[in-house]
Amino acid sequence: MGAGGRSAAWEERARSFGAAAAQYAVLRPTYPADAVAAAVEGGVPGPRRVLDLGAGTGLLTGVLVAAGHEVVAVDPAPEMLAQLADRFPGVTTAVGSAETIPVPDAAVDVVVAGQAAHWFDPVPAATEMRRVLRPGGTVALVWNQRDVREPWVAVLDDLLTAENSERPDDRQVVAAFAAALDADVTVAESRIVQRSTPEEFVASFETRSFVITMAEQQRAEFLGQLRALVATHPGTRGRDVVELPYVTFAYRLTPR
Repeated sequence: MGAGGRSAAWEERARSFGAAAAQYAVLRPTYPADAVAAAVEGGVPGPRRVLDLGAGTGLLTGVLVAAGHEVVAVDPAPEMLAQLADRFPGVTTAVGSAETIPVPDAAVDVVVAGQAAHWFDPVPAATEMRRVLRPGGTVALVWNQRDVREPWVAVLDDLLTAENSERPDDRQVVAAFAAALDADVTVAESRIVQRSTPEEFVASFETRSFVITMAEQQRAEFLGQLRALVATHPGTRGRDVVELPYVTFAYRLTPR
């Protein structure tokens, strides 16, 4: 699963997000506060100093700030961090990667990654996480996953899986980090619904790395499939608002 075992196409995708930074900031879903609190606080409320790794435009940062945490945001794309800084001017930002974190030793209580850890190389990233964590510190890995129990979402998921087969399963990513960190793992589950117009729904997929890196004709054909889905499926057709349900999994990793 590490960077050395991934294709050149995967590496290109990992570097692609800056091109869609402005769209990403407004079209991607946020995270439910209860799941984030469970992973970050572990049942003991109170402010932490949190490193948001692969922070992007700050979708998870915003939840952390609202909960009263002090956040340091790190991302490899300056364009993404510029969007974050505009939205959260009090947050410290730095360009960097999970494998080379630009943060001093023992500087944070928690390292979090929202919708990002599958891009990290687990062994060097885990070494860096241990370095920047204070004694007793933890790691929180959070993903929103489409809720395929909704019939139209199951059709959507089939379309996306056909185009995005290289992405590893989130549970495999967690297992790799648990092994690299020698960590115990707990998981919290929650739900969220993203509401958008049909065109916003389609545009949101233009912020996905596998779509950003498609050839122009392939991209147009794929987005056309998404438009056809929401226009014709009984679960979405004729509606001014598309409701896309997600199940959120928030994993708390406690190094031994």
